[in-house]
Amino acid sequence: MRIRTAAVVLGTAAALSVLAVPAATADTAKAATIGKVVINGGKPIVLGTGNQTFTASLTASDDSGIDLAGVAFLHNAAGDELDSSDADPVCKAVNSTTSTCTVTFNVNAKRDLGNNTAGGTWYAYGVVIPKDADDAGKGVVTKDKVATTKVLRATRLTVNAAPEPVKKGQTLTITGALTRADWKTAKYSAFVGQRAVLQFRKTGTTNFVNVKTVTTSTTGALKTTVKAAADGYWRYVYTGNTTTVAVSAAADYVDVK
Repeated sequence: MRIRTAAVVLGTAAALSVLAVPAATADTAKAATIGKVVINGGKPIVLGTGNQTFTASLTASDDSGIDLAGVAFLHNAAGDELDSSDADPVCKAVNSTTSTCTVTFNVNAKRDLGNNTAGGTWYAYGVVIPKDADDAGKGVVTKDKVATTKVLRATRLTVNAAPEPVKKGQTLTITGALTRADWKTAKYSAFVGQRAVLQFRKTGTTNFVNVKTVTTSTTGALKTTVKAAADGYWRYVYTGNTTTVAVSAAADYVDVK
């Protein structure tokens, strides 16, 4: 992974006022401290096929106060990156020495990532510019791996139970389809050979109950049959994997006569 300067990674007018030094040197500045870092509200970053945004906040402290701080970029072990340098951090003072600064990442998975970059651990690289930092960059603090997150491919899941209504004891056919975001084509494509759980919630109850496991076909399709026993809601649930987010289909209600 290439070494950057604080001015480059933050990409703001305030950062550019500091002639920042390479990260390896800036890490020796200990006056400012990095506290809590929250990426995407603490949830994995799930990317579909279009333009998306998420935020990362960094809390920093220094005796002189904080001029600017933020998560400059995210990277994985292979050196793939999501960059925030096109956005200005918004800082809110907690007190005279501490501020929480939030930056918005603007991401397009087709432009910024490949399918093989999904999953694994992603690390946040933090930068803090205290108010007493000088024009040579003294006092600027940069630190890698201040927080971790996951970057996952989005999924879509459908369900349809037929016929509706149905007589008690007759056969219901439950179909559906599982697709996931392809970051190369910017389309959702069939997710083949994946197991989804068919669930049922009887009218008047609050919990879904597992009925059976169904595997997607070569087109991502799901299909199985059950005997209609009571009014209620049917859905498929996919539990996700290391690269792909879990998803539940919107439940389909069936009236049993």
